[in-house]
Amino acid sequence: GRGNLIDVLIADIRAQTGVNVLTADFKTETLPAHHFMNFKVIDEHGRQLEMGRNLPALQAEFGKQARESFQKMAEGTATVGSVPVQSVPAAVALAVAKPAGPVPQQVHGKKPAQAAAAPAAPPVQGQYTGLTSWTFGELPELLEISQGKITLIGFPALVDKKTHCDLEVFDDPAVAARTHRLGLRRLFALQFKEQLRFVEKNIPDLQKMGMQFMTLGSQEELRDQIIAKAIDIACLQDPLPTDAASFNKRKEEGKSRLTLLVNEIARLAAQVLAEYYVLPKKLQNAQPQAAADMQSQLQQLVHKGFVSETDFAQLAHFPRYLKAINVRLEKLRADPARDARLMAEWNQAAGHFQRAVRDRKGDIAADPKMVEYRWLLEELRVSLFAQELRTPMPVSTKRLQKVWESMQR
Repeated sequence: GRGNLIDVLIADIRAQTGVNVLTADFKTETLPAHHFMNFKVIDEHGRQLEMGRNLPALQAEFGKQARESFQKMAEGTATVGSVPVQSVPAAVALAVAKPAGPVPQQVHGKKPAQAAAAPAAPPVQGQYTGLTSWTFGELPELLEISQGKITLIGFPALVDKKTHCDLEVFDDPAVAARTHRLGLRRLFALQFKEQLRFVEKNIPDLQKMGMQFMTLGSQEELRDQIIAKAIDIACLQDPLPTDAASFNKRKEEGKSRLTLLVNEIARLAAQVLAEYYVLPKKLQNAQPQAAADMQSQLQQLVHKGFVSETDFAQLAHFPRYLKAINVRLEKLRADPARDARLMAEWNQAAGHFQRAVRDRKGDIAADPKMVEYRWLLEELRVSLFAQELRTPMPVSTKRLQKVWESMQR
């Protein structure tokens, strides 16, 4: 009952027979429909709204409605552990994570029994909206949301509202985690407000970078990405703060590093944009098939959010990747047949990955192995088309094929 069924079957077959079976060997699309999970969407009264075996389709149809319904339920009742909090905004329910005094329990719908000591006064909603610093106690990992006979789990998160943050409860832990990280970044930025005003005006070569970035976004957007990346590195390393003490400690540690980090990220972004800026014009005069391949590579590397969305350690390799495109262009003019042969070799290693990305609709960020393979493919391009620029580790089509097979076990 644990893990993905096909992964467990593969492990069992290997253990019993020694046969190296791959995920692709299982043709699940040939199975009759009744072998797949059947999902029912029900409302808070238990009435069926829809039924089907395609969960993503159901999520697409009912996702927004479900989130809104969940938020309304969260505003009505929430529980941390065994402590019920009723008829208060969802964010206020967070206050019971660590109650200040004895808390009466509600039993069979009756009024709570008189406690030996009066419970702490319920918090006011303002404590969880309009936040500019950590003033809301310890953040619990989850809340129980009850409506009738249904009990759901909610995940609290800070939500970025630009000028402040609010605490809200989400039904999806992945969405809550992504939202919370952005909200936490905003909370730190609000704490660094005065320092950031100075930093924004002194980012090296910002105007020049803004001109090179113009086809992708504005200078202000690039500036904000550089600062956001600096805050991420300075303050958002795992594990994230969960209370005021850990938040303030991280704030003081990050504050001393922030200006240096902004300058370091700006210098790297300048290198990337300098290499990027000259490439589109060069690609216009290249052989069409090769040019299309390089244009696709370029768009995946340098896009509107490339600074904030790329891990800094990986971003450091971008100038080399872009130089490799320049080297490839020079060699292409001398030997187009060689380029076509190497491109076919790269496509052989990339085919399985590209199909998996399409199946996941481009969302691979939550899968570290897929992310790692994506950058191995980038290194393979360097190895094939610009070997003189070198790679941090040995890469080849055969090596990547073995890596991909191991990922499918």
